Amino acid sequence: MDINEIMAYLPHRFPFLLVDRVISLEPGKSIVALKNVSMNEPFFPGHFPKHPVMPGVLILEALAQAAALLSFKTVADAPNGDAVVYFAGIDAARFKKPVMPGDQLMLHAEILRNLKGIWKYATYAEVDGQRVAEAEMMATLR
Repeated sequence: MDINEIMAYLPHRFPFLLVDRVISLEPGKSIVALKNVSMNEPFFPGHFPKHPVMPGVLILEALAQAAALLSFKTVADAPNGDAVVYFAGIDAARFKKPVMPGDQLMLHAEILRNLKGIWKYATYAEVDGQRVAEAEMMATLR
């Protein structure tokens, strides 16, 4: 999926759209997506001026956006103007290494289950093959 198709599925826009490309997607199973981290990101001037680091909550948000794309593709339906994926929970979030300008953040999400409209995912993010963050997430499509 390129950025135009991603924007057809996610309601997020700049500066909060955090998925640039989908590398692979197997509906009902998993997704691998890419976020190019640039010094031009609006959060870097304040986080932190002399040592720019991508905030962990935004790494989790990028993972959630990738998981939302996976869910929409799994149900084989592009959202209408009213459809949104909401966080329902985040468990076991861990941050292993800082993400900095110039990094390519690879976003991985796997569906663990979908029960009564509540989706559960195992997610992790990597830079250069090294895990930088991970979490289990739950979301609901509304």
